[in-house]
Amino acid sequence: MSNFRRPKHLTTRRMQETRPNPPKEQAKAQRPAREIRWNCPAAAKCGGCQLTRLSYAEQLQWKQQRVAELLDGICEVRPILGMDDPFHYRNKVHAVLSVDKAGKPISGVYAMGTHRVVPVRHCLIEDRRADRIIQTIVAMLPAYKLRIYNEYTHRGFLRHILIRTGHVTGQIMVVLVATSLEFPGKKAFVQELIQRHPEITTVVLNCNQRETSMVLGTKEITLYGEGYMEDELCGKRFRISPQSFYQVNAKQCELLYRTAIDAAQLTGAETLLDAYCGTGTIGLCASDGCKQLIGVELNADAIRDAKENARRNGVENARFLCDDAGRFMQKLAKEGNAPDVVMMDPPRAGSDQKFLQSLLMLKPKRVVYVSCNPETLARDLRVLVDGGYRAEWATPVDMFPGTEHVETVVLLSKGEIDSKKVRVEFSLEDMDMSGFQKGATYEQIKAYVLEHTGLKVSSLYISQIKRKCGLDVGQNYNLSKKEDAKVPKCPPEKEAAIRDALKYFQMI
Repeated sequence: MSNFRRPKHLTTRRMQETRPNPPKEQAKAQRPAREIRWNCPAAAKCGGCQLTRLSYAEQLQWKQQRVAELLDGICEVRPILGMDDPFHYRNKVHAVLSVDKAGKPISGVYAMGTHRVVPVRHCLIEDRRADRIIQTIVAMLPAYKLRIYNEYTHRGFLRHILIRTGHVTGQIMVVLVATSLEFPGKKAFVQELIQRHPEITTVVLNCNQRETSMVLGTKEITLYGEGYMEDELCGKRFRISPQSFYQVNAKQCELLYRTAIDAAQLTGAETLLDAYCGTGTIGLCASDGCKQLIGVELNADAIRDAKENARRNGVENARFLCDDAGRFMQKLAKEGNAPDVVMMDPPRAGSDQKFLQSLLMLKPKRVVYVSCNPETLARDLRVLVDGGYRAEWATPVDMFPGTEHVETVVLLSKGEIDSKKVRVEFSLEDMDMSGFQKGATYEQIKAYVLEHTGLKVSSLYISQIKRKCGLDVGQNYNLSKKEDAKVPKCPPEKEAAIRDALKYFQMI
């Protein structure tokens, strides 16, 4: 793991002390070149934007350095792709409702690590139209006697306001999150809201009665319009409902997708597997360049949206399946029906060992990894590289200016070794053969246990359980050289976790 650490206070001075001098090509790519300052009055209390003390050029350098350090020794890191205008890019705006000391309704965000609402009227990264609509709604509440929900007493009606805006279409969806679908005076309320903001295309009432930090509930009704909105990416049109996942920065999303599609090197003859396909956005954007698109996603609602999006765009070479991606790839591998290219866009936690091992079993020619977390990306890349893939390059894309978050596209290709050019001399007597046992290595077992249970297990504990299961652990592996040494015994909960890993890797 990289020794990367976030600057303690993210000050400009500290940034100047630690940042490397970028090459001319990188400096050119880091646009805008001017020193844009982020003067946000709520930054200290909000905590949503961690890099506001840095100019945008410095933010890009900070993110470039972070990805470069984490992927050091794995692959080349190309210059980060930034924005010309890094402000007001969020097309999804969530406002929490509360009251001030005088009982007056306010809207804002939770202070970092708390449920204390920080009032925010204008945010530097949110769509300006959304901010104006939120302030209008808050101002209307007293006249309609709509009580704000109290998290401690669990009384009140309105909890949140969620607004989504279309980058290309200009459509706007307003979602009112309340504790009930019974909304007295809803007709008059919506009518006045539309009169004040005719740019709104639909209004939805969502019901969330759970005592939870989750924003949206499962039930909803449409108060105005179609109950959904549409937007375009890479020439494709997508339906977006209140529950749908859609990238919050549409402009950079197009850049991200085009970078990933270019990496796939599609000629029109390939079968493309879109793992973690969600509503099918990236796969459908790539569909024109491949012979067949297969999208796999475990969320049934997302698959339903993906099929609808394919229909709306007239994409006939795509099929979407509701299944676990790892299990589906294992099935393809056993059938000998491997796709040419796999495109994967996992959540922040990255891919689990089951998925990665399935991918190695499937052996596609190319893998395009789209990551929203460089730390889990580095972890997963090491597994794939150890499994025979070569990481060609990585390109960071700044999807979230002002924040620490960064997206990264990585191209992996199936590496081949020319045996005529490789000469290796070694003695079997000097080798620890424990790492060549059938199944997983010790590091893979450790990673599996940590991923699925949160427990950290030592090589000593693994070797103990392997012995119990009749597995070879290598001669004198992990045994103390002291004759009277007391060897700690593996705790029961860790033994159960290790046994589960051994079963997963088909070692017992």
